[in-house]
Amino acid sequence: MDFNVKRLAADAGTFLSRAVQFTEEKLGQAEKTELDAHLENLLTRAECTKQWTERIMKQTEVLLQPNPNVRIEEFLYEKLEKKVPTRLNNHEQLGQSMIDSGNEFGPGTAYGNALIKYGETEKQIGGAEREFIQSSAINFLTPFRNFLEGDFKTILKERKLLQNKRLDLDAAKTRLKKARMADARAVMWAEEVKKAEQELRMTQSEFDRQAEITRLLLEGVSSTHAHHLRCLNDFVEAQTTYYAQCYQYMVDLQKQLGSFPSTFSSNNNQSSVSAAASISVPAIPLSASLPTPVAGPGSSGFSELRNSSGSRRARVLYDYDAAGSSELSLLADEVIMVSSVPGMDSDWLMGERGNQKGKVPITYLELLN
Repeated sequence: MDFNVKRLAADAGTFLSRAVQFTEEKLGQAEKTELDAHLENLLTRAECTKQWTERIMKQTEVLLQPNPNVRIEEFLYEKLEKKVPTRLNNHEQLGQSMIDSGNEFGPGTAYGNALIKYGETEKQIGGAEREFIQSSAINFLTPFRNFLEGDFKTILKERKLLQNKRLDLDAAKTRLKKARMADARAVMWAEEVKKAEQELRMTQSEFDRQAEITRLLLEGVSSTHAHHLRCLNDFVEAQTTYYAQCYQYMVDLQKQLGSFPSTFSSNNNQSSVSAAASISVPAIPLSASLPTPVAGPGSSGFSELRNSSGSRRARVLYDYDAAGSSELSLLADEVIMVSSVPGMDSDWLMGERGNQKGKVPITYLELLN
């Protein structure tokens, strides 16, 4: 019990010291230790990543489920860890209405048969939409949500701890300054100065250690960007598959509707139906891959650089994490020196940043004049 009381008193004293230091800093009555520029940039980039990740997630959820009431319902079911009840989506509801009306008018009539065929196609599109939403939620939204609820919360926790360590450090500096300003000839104040110096060394060590931990976590945001880029590619692939399926379903339906006898069509629409039936629409294979980007105008500059022994300045387009000790990690928008090394693969160059040197991929670079 005595130990707990002492610890409680110590924690209360530390909290009060931090509060006083924070208040004096706001009033301009105390000095504040500034973080180094690199750490500040990392903190800003992490906060920016968090804000845009939240915004992208919100807009993607609106795209996948435009109905806000359904989104709220799905959110509540998720928090309650219960399965969301299966319901027909808009395409499936329209398809079922078409099929029911076609059966009512008679499947043997041209109009009834066309309604049934259209309804079946709409239900196929509804199934494709369901698969697209499920794939997007797993491969795109879930990793974004995991970052916000996992990695970024850890960053916030360590950043808050760093702020506390900074307040402790600055409070120790203030106490040492006040002790030195007192009468140094008094034995009591000499002991206070010695105690304050020891406390300053301890708080400085703790602050440096916490700053390093926070820096390592913040540098991991680059890996998060790379992971989110892969998730974005998965999202694009899911959209490509979905729209290709919808397109193919509608092309097949158009051919089926165009095969009906023209006597069932009105005179006003007869020519348009015949023209639509005669249009040759290329089918898109569902497994088609995304087009490969063509080489930009800077590709000739890379060719000239590989054929020369000199070096050029290049701007980094995207963050890149080195896969090994022979490679150089990159930060977007920084400028480095690049040169060609005989025998190196054509997709790589040798990059230099100060005393650091390593291979860099040319797809992440833009040569500068």
